[in-house]
Amino acid sequence: MFRPLRHVAVLLIAILPGLVSTAQDAPQSAAKPDAPTTATPANQTPDQQVSRPLRYRVVKGDVLNLQFPFAPEYNATVTVQPDGFISPRGIKNLRVEGMTTPEVRDSLIKAYSTLLHDPTISVSLQNFVQPYFIAYGEVTKPGKYTLYGTVTVSQALGVAGGFLTTAKHSEVWLFRRVSPDWVSSQKLDMKRMLASGNLADDPQVQPGDMIWVPKSGMAKFISVQSLMPWQRFQTNIGPPF
Repeated sequence: MFRPLRHVAVLLIAILPGLVSTAQDAPQSAAKPDAPTTATPANQTPDQQVSRPLRYRVVKGDVLNLQFPFAPEYNATVTVQPDGFISPRGIKNLRVEGMTTPEVRDSLIKAYSTLLHDPTISVSLQNFVQPYFIAYGEVTKPGKYTLYGTVTVSQALGVAGGFLTTAKHSEVWLFRRVSPDWVSSQKLDMKRMLASGNLADDPQVQPGDMIWVPKSGMAKFISVQSLMPWQRFQTNIGPPF
């Protein structure tokens, strides 16, 4: 009389593991998210993801064309003087060296606002000085060199004839003028870069950059800030030409 119950028990034992397994697998399958269609590297900043070309900055000797569509009597072609100033019509001299053309336009709009109501001004480069870099200090041929195409610091030093035997290879300084009144600095261990052959940290030279190779033994007496006033830089460690 107990055989039917025994058969039922055996049947339940056979089915139960499968039911448990199905119950455990179902939530995992339901919770699995869909694969994303696109991915953005988490370790990149917006600036790294989008390449932003550097704007040209005005230097001494550049020729600017100033146009006033609604006040043509103020139209002018001006040259950036050795002191960095231009002489527009009707206003005082304006310092523009180190500015981009949009920055020059903004400065002109502000200056002309005392003469004109809501002035509209366009600024364009009519003629500009060839881009250059300066290499000085303990290099074979210190001087000012025309910058052609893409050039790195190690290549620029090669153009300047390479290091003298008195050079401090491990402490080369790259100076870059970031505004009319300020210059930034970056210390480079060229000795390590060249010895390892890994030039991933070899920065690209920008127009107007200054590369200084100090003398071995004097580097420890040098105090260089990451950002310095232009006048102080010129007086203490700037190029002598």
